[in-house]
Amino acid sequence: MLQNNPELKSKIDQLWNKFWSGGISNPLTAIEQITYLLFMKRLDELDLKRQADAEWTEEAYTSKFEGQWIPPEYRNWEKPEQYAIEKQTLRWSEFKRMQAEEMLQHVQGKVFPFLKDLNGAESNFTHHMKNAVFIIPKPALLVEAVKTIDEIFAVMEKDSAENGQAFQDIQGDVYEMLLSEIATAGKNGQFRTPRHIIKLLADLVQPQLGHKIADPACGSGGFLLGAYQYIVTQLAIKAGANNLTPDEDGFVRTSVAAALTEKAQAILSASLWGYDIDSTMVRLGLMNLMMHGIDEPNIDYKDTLSKSYTQEAEYDIIMANPPFTGSIDKGDINENLQLSTTKSELLFVENIYRLLKKGGTAGVIVPQGVLFGSGKAFKDLRKILVERCDLKAVITMPSGVFKPYAGVSTAILLFTKVWGPKDKVTQAATENVWFYEMAADGYSLDDKRAKQEGYGDLQNIIEKYHARNVETDTDRTAKSFMVCCSTIEAEGYDLSLNRYKEDVFEEVHYDAPSMILDRLIQAEVGEVDDAELANVQSGIVRELLELKGMVG
Repeated sequence: MLQNNPELKSKIDQLWNKFWSGGISNPLTAIEQITYLLFMKRLDELDLKRQADAEWTEEAYTSKFEGQWIPPEYRNWEKPEQYAIEKQTLRWSEFKRMQAEEMLQHVQGKVFPFLKDLNGAESNFTHHMKNAVFIIPKPALLVEAVKTIDEIFAVMEKDSAENGQAFQDIQGDVYEMLLSEIATAGKNGQFRTPRHIIKLLADLVQPQLGHKIADPACGSGGFLLGAYQYIVTQLAIKAGANNLTPDEDGFVRTSVAAALTEKAQAILSASLWGYDIDSTMVRLGLMNLMMHGIDEPNIDYKDTLSKSYTQEAEYDIIMANPPFTGSIDKGDINENLQLSTTKSELLFVENIYRLLKKGGTAGVIVPQGVLFGSGKAFKDLRKILVERCDLKAVITMPSGVFKPYAGVSTAILLFTKVWGPKDKVTQAATENVWFYEMAADGYSLDDKRAKQEGYGDLQNIIEKYHARNVETDTDRTAKSFMVCCSTIEAEGYDLSLNRYKEDVFEEVHYDAPSMILDRLIQAEVGEVDDAELANVQSGIVRELLELKGMVG
């Protein structure tokens, strides 16, 4: 969408450049500060809209900006009311008219503390604002940022009116574009999963309305958004939407604009759950879902591997790309996790298995080392996946998919929970595993990740996965094939595709060595007869002639 609106793209670039030149060069810090400003803008807009709606329907509505507000630091003072601030002045539409110096002091000293003080029950976002810090250092930067955000909203309004795309959708796309700039924030294993890989996972897992869906390491909420958009699209198709065209990766998606009923919207909002251990990412995830039309997202600050997180058998669908890096503190690992390891990538997969209801399905991205690692914990995890789950598919991906963040080779695991952790397994739940070797994802596999012609293997994977058949998918020299559980068991539960793939060797015919040497000699001296050739003194030709005598 944004590609079709150069004006919007250029405004977003301007916003980034202003932060960069204003002294905030860390993209994660910049996006966080932009998020706070967007929240201020959104709060004002929503409040004005609700006021107007209430007047129209003649219902009572109390504005969030009605009355006075006493900053927390004065509340225990004598006569605190003398420090009261008119809430009206805390609106975006009010403070944006101020002079630069005054605006910075007002936003930093009053508006921002007011947002943090909004009733905790107000929204999950305000609850997570408690630890937020406003660090825009220069008056000029704040003025420029406020002006540019207003301009971005004006372009969005215009685009919505002219092209008939819902404002909500454009707003979501704008925030996605802002998030895509966090390319340099790939430290701590925190990097964004490419959007086309999220869409691929959603099309494979196929979440439905009413499913309880989670991501236990949700970052900026990409997988939750992917599930939301997949469900909304399916509802639109069922409702008869037939003018949907595939995007640049071949996926059909529409969003909240597609006549989502209030009831469906309420069910959907209540069914998406995300957790992360980075409070900045929690705020970004919350804002990402809010900008896409989910007013009350359930994203929370939690370490889902720790003792304090006690959920079990809770979710119908889990989609995740958990952190691959590092180990976690042994003393804080949830004792319900049985694997004897501190490696986060193994513990997360076991935890995802634990969090699924019986019959629930997960799509998880793992480093390929998980498929063949020889340590006991690696084998134990694979045994859980094969015996206690129906491991449906292992899709290996090329190492460039996560560039520029990381060059690690990854794979997608798709599995459905059959046996619980304490159940006695009477028979392995997996009968056959479908393997697919993705060679391309429609983008160059270098740091640039430029869009290539076509969709790579993406659409082929979806088509083949849903049509997989143990009778016909037997050719192990093909791109995809089935392997039965007993074979995998015999291989020590190794799940690497190369263990089962058979290479095709083509017979190649070469010319006789003497003919090859004749061509090399001719290339050196041209067409000459044998007598002339015998007189040639050149070193390389002499050596070639000697070689020819030896093989002749």
